[in-house]
Amino acid sequence: MREISAHEAAASTKFHHLATGAAVVSTLSSLFFLTACAPKEAATSEAPRPVRTVVAGAAASSTTAAYSGEVRARYENSLSFRAGGKILNRLVEVGSHVTAGQPLMRLDTAQETLQIAASDADVEASRSRIAKLQLDISRTETLLARKFASQAELDTLKQALDEAQAGLKMALARQQINLNQRGFSELRAERAGIVTAIAAEAGQVVGAGQPVLTVAADGEREVVVSVPESRVDELRQAKDMQVSVWALPGKRYKAVLRELAPDTDTVTRTYSARVRITNADEALRLGMTAVVNLVDTDTSSAIRLPLTAIYNKTGDALVWVLNPATQQVAARKVVLGGTQNDTVWVKEGLSGGETVVTAGANLLVEGQKVRLTGAKP
Repeated sequence: MREISAHEAAASTKFHHLATGAAVVSTLSSLFFLTACAPKEAATSEAPRPVRTVVAGAAASSTTAAYSGEVRARYENSLSFRAGGKILNRLVEVGSHVTAGQPLMRLDTAQETLQIAASDADVEASRSRIAKLQLDISRTETLLARKFASQAELDTLKQALDEAQAGLKMALARQQINLNQRGFSELRAERAGIVTAIAAEAGQVVGAGQPVLTVAADGEREVVVSVPESRVDELRQAKDMQVSVWALPGKRYKAVLRELAPDTDTVTRTYSARVRITNADEALRLGMTAVVNLVDTDTSSAIRLPLTAIYNKTGDALVWVLNPATQQVAARKVVLGGTQNDTVWVKEGLSGGETVVTAGANLLVEGQKVRLTGAKP
């Protein structure tokens, strides 16, 4: 075996030292790279998350919504003639107060007069025919007894008498129809009220059933409003309503919901509602601009929060309540009511005074520490 010289031994020792240094450098480089690429969340996971909060409060007798509308009568009748013809004269004006049964318009009755005369003539002719047949039957019965007439002749006369009597009934019915037609030529008011519109004038020819005049009945007064689809339940569940009129500042009327349309308007996509005024007086006139105010008297349902405060999880509505002492949040289940603009009612779950997170609710976990936006960490 060949002996290693001193020069070769020195070279081998130097190579071993270089290899060891390179391995150390490689290891340090790898550790530095892993440290630089480590996620920053690990270092900042304990930092409080910034949020915005609001203190939940309950206010009694707070106005929750207001709808503008117009004062209308409970009953508005569009009147029309039951027979067609030419309007002879108009007896009222727009704004006239009328009583029940008062004449409003009249039609020209010349045509109806001729028809009545013709029907009268038909009635008289039918009666004359019946009288003649009765006389003929009497004579035929006498001749039959003396064997100068046959039974067939008598039967024929009796059958003709039956037909004549039926013709008389038809003529009388036609006579009554013509009399009714002449009575339909006068339009009368069904209820006492105020004439609000006139759609036909004297000299105009109108058909049967064509609206010619509108009467708003005296008595009950209502406000007609339009309600968006998101507020229908709020209006239906309102416990107290008040009506204010622009022409009568400072005066309030009590009201209740009487009618709510089952479908939306094809143009505005809103629901039409009629609110009845329970203590209307003479100062409340038709057509006045009115505002229907929904007043909420239940303090538990008066708590409102921004929509951003609601956190939905598995179908349940939750809010994050902040503990001021520990600056930690806890989830609390709530029962929601209706919405208004960008707020929502909280019917159950909050009693008022709690600090509720309104921004950043979807990013929180149970027991997490938070800090208010603008506060120093």
